[in-house]
Amino acid sequence: MALLTTVSQKKQIRRKAPRGFLRRIFKRQKPHLRLERSGDLLVHLNCLLFVHRLAEESRINAYENKCGVIKSEHVLAAAKVILKKSRG
Repeated sequence: MALLTTVSQKKQIRRKAPRGFLRRIFKRQKPHLRLERSGDLLVHLNCLLFVHRLAEESRINAYENKCGVIKSEHVLAAAKVILKKSRG
């Protein structure tokens, strides 16, 4: 008889967005800016997506250069490409 492994239904994500930090930064930089309640979460999500795209593009650059390690030059080249694409 095989042992069954079950996953708890009450499992929660432990790592949360740094909402207080983001709000404090917004207030310092742009005190007149008015955000809705979840505006800081959208900014945090946008940052995470940018970092994910940066990592993927850096990995591709390193692979094209036949390098097993992602170096700063791969990241800088990827950042230029990603920022150019995101200008709209």
